[in-house]
Amino acid sequence: MHDDLRRSAHLTLVEDSSPDRTAPTSNGSAGDSDMTLLDAYSRAVVSAAESVSPAVVKIDVRRRIRTPQGRREVAGSGSGFIFTPDGLLLTNSHVAGGAQKLVVSFNDGQVADADLIGDDPHTDIALLRVSGSGLPAVTLGSSRGLRVGQLAIAIGNPYGFQCTVTTGVISALGRSLRSQSGRLIDDVIQTDAALNPGNSGGPLVDSRGEVIGVNTAIIAAAQGICFATAIDTAKIVVAQLLRHGRVRRGYIGVAGQNISLSRRLVRHLELPGESGVRVMSIEAGSPARTAGMKEGDVIVQWDGVPVAGIDDLHRLLSEDYLDRSAEVTMVRRAQKIARRITPVELAAR
Repeated sequence: MHDDLRRSAHLTLVEDSSPDRTAPTSNGSAGDSDMTLLDAYSRAVVSAAESVSPAVVKIDVRRRIRTPQGRREVAGSGSGFIFTPDGLLLTNSHVAGGAQKLVVSFNDGQVADADLIGDDPHTDIALLRVSGSGLPAVTLGSSRGLRVGQLAIAIGNPYGFQCTVTTGVISALGRSLRSQSGRLIDDVIQTDAALNPGNSGGPLVDSRGEVIGVNTAIIAAAQGICFATAIDTAKIVVAQLLRHGRVRRGYIGVAGQNISLSRRLVRHLELPGESGVRVMSIEAGSPARTAGMKEGDVIVQWDGVPVAGIDDLHRLLSEDYLDRSAEVTMVRRAQKIARRITPVELAAR
């Protein structure tokens, strides 16, 4: 299928002096080849849409918010998709997180209440469940091996228009996107498949109809710049939400600021890079305080891995380091020192 989409029509005009032969016109074989390409493209989109759309749902959300006038209830909506026949459903954290009531509308008009199993604002992924069996479900593909330029199809409910299909290509891979929590979402897919408010949480699929991403964000002032959380990231989050009801991350109890280091200091102390994280404050009783970290220290390395900034530190504070000590290399008053620190779970602090 992909080879058909990539193959371009080529027409060679050969000048022939024979009066009985004529060169092909642009309305001949070239037109046929163009139609063949268009037909292949259309067949891919139609096939993917038909297989995926029954599993795509509209999610109506009601949540309570605090205002200067008191607490009030607000409504919103988004998209999601069922990926198991017994009703597990993926959407965005910013769609379903903190909701008091979640109502799912299926493509065939049926409506059901949904329960929030858990959500992770740091990757903008939420996991829901609806009651049922034998439900239509998508196939989760893999975001590993994707290529820039390949077909991308988005399905969702923009502005309430249910099961709207838009198409484009994968514009870029490996992007980073700042989540509402302030952390970076890594390995984000950029696409020009049109997304609008209400598309959030819907699937981004390939030409085989396999889900490669969870649509998550647009840049309001731009055209054709949209983002999806890679499905491989979503799979990791789903596994932790099912196991723990949350995503487990490490916490050491510091507030930091990115800082550049002088080249002279870097050469003198043989540091791994020319930047690090300056410790601005330390919480009382935190792992950092227990380890002897002080305000003004600059973190440059974590267990042998260079730390160029706060985002690097966030990536390293994963479940792998919970209750396991790591050696942290820091610069303190133009000296290089090392301390061992044992992170605790962020959610349990």
